[in-house]
Amino acid sequence: MALVLVTGGAGFIGSHTVDKLIAEGLDVRILDILQKPVHLKGKPAYLNPKAEFVFGDVRDRIVLDYALKDVEYIYHLAAYQDYLPDFSTFFDVNAVSTALLFEMIVEKKLPIKKFIVASSQFVQGEGLYKRKDGAIVCPHQRPVAQLEAGQWDWIDENGNPMEWQWTPETHSNPPNAYAISKYSQELMALSFGKRYEIPSVALRYSIVQGPRQSFYNAYSGACRIFNLSYFFDKAPTIYEDGLQKRDFVNIHDVVDANFLALKDSRADYQAFCVGGGVPYTVKQFADVVAKVHGKEHIAAKIPGEFRVGDTRNTCSDITKLKSLGWEPKRTPQDSVEEYLEYLKAQTDIEDILAYADKMMKQLNVVRSIKR
Repeated sequence: MALVLVTGGAGFIGSHTVDKLIAEGLDVRILDILQKPVHLKGKPAYLNPKAEFVFGDVRDRIVLDYALKDVEYIYHLAAYQDYLPDFSTFFDVNAVSTALLFEMIVEKKLPIKKFIVASSQFVQGEGLYKRKDGAIVCPHQRPVAQLEAGQWDWIDENGNPMEWQWTPETHSNPPNAYAISKYSQELMALSFGKRYEIPSVALRYSIVQGPRQSFYNAYSGACRIFNLSYFFDKAPTIYEDGLQKRDFVNIHDVVDANFLALKDSRADYQAFCVGGGVPYTVKQFADVVAKVHGKEHIAAKIPGEFRVGDTRNTCSDITKLKSLGWEPKRTPQDSVEEYLEYLKAQTDIEDILAYADKMMKQLNVVRSIKR
């Protein structure tokens, strides 16, 4: 059987992808360093016992030399995600590891049949907007002064509101170190892939939701925060006014896209958005979580706080991937229901919400409007 290497295979998306590959009859080798705080308690119990596990760093040439032995397919899902301003770490982990993998493939003339790299919707930044006059523009980031004034929406120079657009793969405007590092992974995979005839695919995941998302990773976002809040009978905090649009996608739909990229040669040397196809406001998503938990009586708090660097509206155009026969089949409610079952199955959950909120404020990421 063909051997597939999954870097970051102990993580949320990685472990589900491993399960799918094994179910499809492939041999799998996981490479993961079990980085904290994502894997705060070590090797997760959900890892598929049929997969070979290699503990190591994707930037370590000696580790990669072993991990790449006899491999035909690669999913490069290992990544550094955080709100910390340690800019160099994003590029060291995300970009350097990608370059090193291609370097070793070329150097050793490894017979890799497909290289799939995890990119991010964040590569698109704020995405595209339509002005009142019909022109399509791509704003960069809202100024902090605008956010402190409680002006959440994008407006043009005349004060007219602009309308968000579904944003395709042709647009990129990465606003921070994480997004820039992800875009560099895309560029390397597609450019090196073409140059050295290594079929490569970049998948821009939207906000992926479902079980196995780390409870200890601040980057996990709304699914973790809202579910933990209602699980502990606490009102979740919604940033801005709760009307910002998001594109949520279920983990199983993402796994389906991952497998399609492996099997379908039409995907080679291209980037694809992998999203849910339906826009939800953050408030609507919080309402979904409350309903699933049976906690509609606990109203979410909207205190006028915001996170520096957040996008206002982020929704990906999935037309290109749908043209290959893929489509999202699950809803945010499906994601929350499965996440809640996963949460209930834990025996040592701690209430970490206060800690996470404190850390975000210490980093000066979360701020309040100036009244």
